[in-house]
Amino acid sequence: MAVLDETSRARIHRGLMRWLSSRSADYPCDGFAKADLRDAIDAADDWIETNQASYVAALPEPFKAQSGAGLKTLVFCAVALLRVNVALLRVVFGEVD
Repeated sequence: MAVLDETSRARIHRGLMRWLSSRSADYPCDGFAKADLRDAIDAADDWIETNQASYVAALPEPFKAQSGAGLKTLVFCAVALLRVNVALLRVVFGEVD
């Protein structure tokens, strides 16, 4: 998968800003500006692109060989979302026991 285009990165930024605005107690944003959050989104996307091969190399066989890029990405996202909050994972995947 390629680095996200400008429109996609902007969509993430707008959505995350809206989401964070109602959750400031859980995710304080006092020490940085909106532009700093956008820079973090850009850096995260660039990091994912740069480290994609390392992530894929860490996956076990036969999953690594038999799954597509989309499924590999979903696994990564599921783990990352659960590290933040199980409710976020449920929004995407439904019930997770």
